[in-house]
Amino acid sequence: MDAYDHIAQLLTEMGDYACIAQADISRDYKDDGSVLTKTDTTINERVGNALAELFPEANVVTEEAVRPFDPNAPLTFILDPIDGTDVYSQGLPGWCISLGILDVNRRCIGGMVYAPRWGLSRDEDMFLRLDPGKELLLNGKPLKPRLTHTALEQIAMASHAPRYISIKRFDGKIRCYGSNILHMISPLIHPHIQGAVSVPCFAWDIAGAHALLESQGMTVQYADGSPFLYTDALLFERKAFEGIVLSGTAEAVSTMATLFS
Repeated sequence: MDAYDHIAQLLTEMGDYACIAQADISRDYKDDGSVLTKTDTTINERVGNALAELFPEANVVTEEAVRPFDPNAPLTFILDPIDGTDVYSQGLPGWCISLGILDVNRRCIGGMVYAPRWGLSRDEDMFLRLDPGKELLLNGKPLKPRLTHTALEQIAMASHAPRYISIKRFDGKIRCYGSNILHMISPLIHPHIQGAVSVPCFAWDIAGAHALLESQGMTVQYADGSPFLYTDALLFERKAFEGIVLSGTAEAVSTMATLFS
């Protein structure tokens, strides 16, 4: 097993732990009003510490803890221990553990998304894994394209997205799960969802899905066409991005840009 295998195994273990803990979880609140659970902090510590041990030269940026940040580090890991904490805390299935991997130039080169309750069937969970320089795997096997069309039919977005954009001109269906990462990876998994809209959130709400999409020829960009970059403001200052981020097939992103920009 290499270091990435160890991290993948740990994410699976943490996903199992989260499923068991979800049955009687209690929720707390951060200063900004967002939901926090013991599961978030436990996974944050376990995975964050493992990354620091296995990749001592790398940055580890996590949602629930502040760690030292070296702008010249060869790798930066961006962890969201539970993306979708609100729905997780209420017993809903739309949550995941998300890990993005950046290189020294802050280009997204890998990622892992484990959604143990968002499977393809009752008996199958969902683990998307892209090690740097490798092919994208779904549950340990090369991902086979699942989209039936690349043109925009359905969109995934947060339930509060209409506070930022008008959806009046879109006559298709909109899916809301409670996890921005699951929204973004929808075109990889769900045959009729070609795109996602991300309204202002944080680096850890984007990074885990970013390289997975690009590895399949899909796009992650702002509505004005500019690329999504991992700036100091996002990584070091831990600020939310400004603007609207569109992701999915190139055709879907182009259509969404005309609808929502």
